[in-house]
Parts: sequence; structure tokens; C-alpha cells
Amino acid sequence: MALFVFWVLISASFEWIHLGLGLVFSFAVAWINSGHSLFVPKFRLWLRILLYLPWLFYKIIESSLYLSKLILHPALPIDPQLVSVDSKLRHHAAVVLLGNSITLTPGTITVEVDSNKLIVHAMDKVLSEDIESKQIESKIADIFKDEEPDL
Repeated sequence: MALFVFWVLISASFEWIHLGLGLVFSFAVAWINSGHSLFVPKFRLWLRILLYLPWLFYKIIESSLYLSKLILHPALPIDPQLVSVDSKLRHHAAVVLLGNSITLTPGTITVEVDSNKLIVHAMDKVLSEDIESKQIESKIADIFKDEEPDL
């Protein structure tokens, strides 16, 4: 009802066509946002993803600087390793976001994903410990905390 009153105030028209359209659109918006529709906009999910991106960008810059220092060191102290990461994420999109976030971070790449188990190649022990700390996973779990599990 509040949406319909808002429609009438905004349109400032009392013609039957405007009132009819206002009633239909107000009902449709209320229906979609109440969760009864198959198409439920996921605005909160996209907002959380947008808020995650600056943090990921910071991690990319941090890792880039570390990797540059590692490569430019005269002794080239790299120690490549494959790390197995068991994820507790229960949403396919969350696991995909985790794998892509790891791959976007310089010095690490997601080699294989099998359900909730990821195998990651890291350039040295520091980078592998960063992956094993599950900091990225906890950030992604916060993004998908309201989503229904599909794994």
C-alpha cells in the first residue's frame, strides 16, 4: 500500500491508467521483494561482493610487492609448493570466487578444484601460509552467509 501511495504522490496523476499501472507495479515490487517470486534480486550479495573487491585489490598489491621482492632477491629464494586446501564453503559460486581470488593473487594459482578441495601452487612458504590461513575463505564465507548451500 505504501508503494502505491508513493506512486500516486510521484506521478501526481489521478487518471485511471496511471492508477492502474501504479497498482500493478506496486504489487509486483512487493511480491518480488517478499521472497515469493522465483526471481529474487540478490542486491545484498552483490553489495557484499563489491565491498570485497577493494580488500582483494589490497591483497593483490601486497602480494605483488612481496613477489617482486622475492624475484629481485639475488639468491632467488623461491620454494614452489602445492598446497591442498579443504574449504568449508557450501556454495558453488563461493568456491569459484575463492579459486579465482587465489589465482588473481600473484605468486599463487589454483591448479585444481574438486568440490570443496582446492590444490594451489604457491611460489614459497610465506605465500602458501597465506593461503592456509584461510583469510580469503573467511571473507568469501561472509559474502555468502545468507545464501542457500548447493554443494
